[in-house]
Amino acid sequence: MKIKTGDKVRVRTGKDKGKQGTVLQVFPHLERVVVEGVNKMTKHLRKTGQRAGQKIEFASPIHVSNVELVSPKSGTAGRVAYKMILQDESKKKIRVIRKKGQTEDIE
Repeated sequence: MKIKTGDKVRVRTGKDKGKQGTVLQVFPHLERVVVEGVNKMTKHLRKTGQRAGQKIEFASPIHVSNVELVSPKSGTAGRVAYKMILQDESKKKIRVIRKKGQTEDIE
């Protein structure tokens, strides 16, 4: 999966289109990510014994295809690709943002 915990992403589709947030959790096998402040759901808890009833609001997972990575350097958003570079006589795999023919290093 090309998006990792701590990345800043922008939502591409859905009810929260255009919102930005930080990735809190990643579920690679389900291909879903939890983004801060996006896809908020409300869960109602019933009153039990001493505890009063309450509503809990939380961020629900969103499919990874509905988000795009935002570059921390320039603020542009786009799809992510991998690129191999030579560094100190060894190959290193880095993530880059593809944007109309140009590539921008993320890491």
